[in-house]
Amino acid sequence: MFIQMHSEKFMRFPEGRTKALTFSYDDGTASDKRLIEIFGRYALKGTFNLNSLLFSEECRDWHGRMDEDETYETFADAPHEIALHGARHIFLDRVSLPEAVNEIVQNRVWLENKFNRIVRGMAYPYRAYGGEIREAVKFAGAVYARTTDSTHSFALPGDWLELNPTCHHGDSRLFELADRFLSARPERELKERDPMLFYVWGHSYEFDGNGNWDLIENFAKRMSGRKDIWYATNIQIYDYVRAYKSLVFSIDGERTFNPSALPVWIEIRGRVYRIDGGKTVIFEKP
Repeated sequence: MFIQMHSEKFMRFPEGRTKALTFSYDDGTASDKRLIEIFGRYALKGTFNLNSLLFSEECRDWHGRMDEDETYETFADAPHEIALHGARHIFLDRVSLPEAVNEIVQNRVWLENKFNRIVRGMAYPYRAYGGEIREAVKFAGAVYARTTDSTHSFALPGDWLELNPTCHHGDSRLFELADRFLSARPERELKERDPMLFYVWGHSYEFDGNGNWDLIENFAKRMSGRKDIWYATNIQIYDYVRAYKSLVFSIDGERTFNPSALPVWIEIRGRVYRIDGGKTVIFEKP
């Protein structure tokens, strides 16, 4: 049994890391500026989910949303992902499928043209997802879509179109989870060797409303600078996992070919290998 478990293959994040941390923040409000500054101070990365038809003066009273120019200035050069959140932040389950598709497509067209980049991620507005909404997301070309359902786990997503986060930043268990995440050593375990993903979501305006910017500052400080953690955006993690899953193995499992453009890392028999795009690697025999 030990030999069997020891011969299994485990995905590792870039540079052989066993853990990844990512964030997802919604709505594009002025408080995002301060959050981006904190992320920059601690070299963290995340995803900001933006609407595209809520830039009027009236909308500024809705949690301090930014206008179009301010939104562009905030995110154009930030090292973070921008993603979909619906053009108008409507309940997608209260409109027809064609209208839901149009709501997401309009959002994507605006973001891609405004920021001159391809946008493939999404966070569902409100708590509406599944069924026809899921189909609307697929029709619009999004490859993942985040829910608000906390798992309190660090498992990789099983379904990227129902991407459940680990927890909200206001979760009472946030720092308990942080301690468990930081202390874990998957590479030293016999069975629990799978990579770990800590996924935090929220709205930056909540820090203003609750007067607790120190919460995210303390969390960011605690999580930063770890050699075993990959700090990445949502889409970077999606693309990496997809590249890893595209690996092609020989029938005996002792060599693998990477058909993707991304380098990926794999651990087998206690050794970590880097497989560059277009390359084949032969694993050393025990």
